[in-house]
Amino acid sequence: MTSVLVLAGTTEATQLADLLVEEYDVDVLSSLAGATATPNYRAGRIRRGGFGGTDGLADFLLRHPFDAVVDATHPFAAVMPFHVAAATIATATPSCRLLRPPWTPTAGDYWIEVHDLPAAAAALGPLGARRVMLTVGRQSTWAFVDFDAWFLVRAIEPPERVPAHHLVVLSRGPFDLDSERALLREHRIDAVVTKNAGGTSTEAKLVAARELGIPVIMVDRPAQPQAMMVSGVDQAVAWLDGTVGLGSAPKP
Repeated sequence: MTSVLVLAGTTEATQLADLLVEEYDVDVLSSLAGATATPNYRAGRIRRGGFGGTDGLADFLLRHPFDAVVDATHPFAAVMPFHVAAATIATATPSCRLLRPPWTPTAGDYWIEVHDLPAAAAALGPLGARRVMLTVGRQSTWAFVDFDAWFLVRAIEPPERVPAHHLVVLSRGPFDLDSERALLREHRIDAVVTKNAGGTSTEAKLVAARELGIPVIMVDRPAQPQAMMVSGVDQAVAWLDGTVGLGSAPKP
């Protein structure tokens, strides 16, 4: 049986695990960092917690060999992709990075693209923003605690630090356009801050902001290692099939 280690944490990681287990009868171990206490269900085996850096992951791969590794961690995972790239090279384990395409601005968008969270917070001042929708993940709200504005903070789980004036909304996507438009209007939002995660699950807020003429401060993704890159689940499956073999067709 083909065995695959999936470094998880994204919708694509869940979809890939389900597809490999249920359609191709692959032995999948999904590894979750533990940042989310209640992750979505996925097929196959699951482990939680870190590996202890590059050396720890390499040791894990030597003790538990896999035919291939798919790094499907979040687009804003700044460290783990480099650990995966180095550890899989060190252990001669085939690997690829599954990274969904970023969002790109279209006609009518008013985006301010910044490199990091402190720059995003600094960009709010020149905008004169007073009521901000903040969707950067519960571990990234620290950058905005000193900015004097009201924040609508949306996250899957309670943030660790929040600005003094705020409302926390706990919710998990996908979000539809009608509800996002209504949310921005209800709370009189005059700026949106988000990370360029890409994908369709949370894209509706960008469409709603465009329609309502609300500026979006968009945080760029961190650098990625030199690695085999695929942009979707189907591409990851095709790479696995060509690299380690999944069979000519899914199981009945």
